Amino acid sequence: MNTYAEFLAAKSAGVGDQGATVHIDDVHPYLHPWQREIVVWAAGKGRAAVWADTGLGKTLMQIEWARLVAGAGAALIVAPLAVCAQTAREAEKVGVTMRYVRDGSDVTGPGLWITNYEMVERFDPDRFTAVVLDEASILKAHDGKTRTRLIEHFAGVPFRLACTATPAPNDPQELTNQAEFLGVMSRVNMLAAYFIHDSDGWRLKGHARSPMFQWMASWAIAIRKPSDMGYPDDGYILPGLNIESHLVSVEIEQEGQLFPTDLGGVGGRAAVRRSTMTARCERAAALVAAESDEPWLIWCGLNDEADLLAKLIPDAVNIHGGWSPEDKADALLGFADGRIQHLITKPSIASQGLNFQRCARMAFVGLSDSYEAYYQAIRRCYRYGQERVVDVHIVLSDLEFQIADNVRRKESDAAMVTAQMVRAMNEGKKQ
Repeated sequence: MNTYAEFLAAKSAGVGDQGATVHIDDVHPYLHPWQREIVVWAAGKGRAAVWADTGLGKTLMQIEWARLVAGAGAALIVAPLAVCAQTAREAEKVGVTMRYVRDGSDVTGPGLWITNYEMVERFDPDRFTAVVLDEASILKAHDGKTRTRLIEHFAGVPFRLACTATPAPNDPQELTNQAEFLGVMSRVNMLAAYFIHDSDGWRLKGHARSPMFQWMASWAIAIRKPSDMGYPDDGYILPGLNIESHLVSVEIEQEGQLFPTDLGGVGGRAAVRRSTMTARCERAAALVAAESDEPWLIWCGLNDEADLLAKLIPDAVNIHGGWSPEDKADALLGFADGRIQHLITKPSIASQGLNFQRCARMAFVGLSDSYEAYYQAIRRCYRYGQERVVDVHIVLSDLEFQIADNVRRKESDAAMVTAQMVRAMNEGKKQ
């Protein structure tokens, strides 16, 4: 091969069908027609990714996919612990019995089983015909050793599905992880074909964007709303989202400055966050008190913030890292079911996969630079099935506008790239 175009064409060869032959009537009628279409497509591929926005029914689709491709065998769904019980509940809607298990010895035969990511090594992959990674974006959150172990552990399972709402198409780490998990391309080959490395890290080559999306259309589907697949959006038009920022003054002296004007790196950010902690927590508590009859979801980043918020907000439960995984899962379901009125926690604990549509009030007591964490946190409440306008309050110091601006920039970039990906994939499906 003498040209880059020839190299790219070879690397971009579409992924063929190597799955199960499934008719649309085989999929449970509880699913919407477009959900059934996705299940049939993914089953036919055998190894595929479903990138469907929050509230579009990824859980039901992965359950039906696993049931259909496993046939008389066993299928394993791997999910964040807090999501496991919720997934088992969803399975009941389509007449599927699913058991949460913590060890491979508990898998007693065919059917659907679910466990959490921390338990994966206790399961013999040879016992399963199919495996699903729910919230597959979790791959990039793990250290390299754990990520590699997950990919290698399930490499021999015939049918594999990766599901997430945030594929981060401009994030090579996540894309290469999912492609490698599915066995469609190695990380090394994918980086060589589509990305370039410079001072900012790995980024997409400008002229490789369209070929990459076309290639991805052979093994992944992205959908933000039913109309992306030509279906009406009835029932999938969200009622609205109000985002309001609340700034508190910084009373911190920075060397060489008469007035504080810059966060000054990680150390500066930490100093600013701690110096304004009481004021920010009190502001958030006042917001909750003004509408205490409403359930509130309060996100924080520091343990001290969470502890102070728990003291300031009556009827609030603070789920923190010191809790056992089982206690965390029980409390998160308690908030979803209405047994807990106000919930305080971190995005790292509760921003993945949970359905909190009963709640339409949310507060961030500070922000990180992670757009994905911000997006996922908001989407616990602002997701399809939400019937009310969701009010999101972001309580920051007046210096942290830099972080807010950075998150908004990432949000704009992600929306643009996702739209391009949906368009390219739809064009690929028509060919």
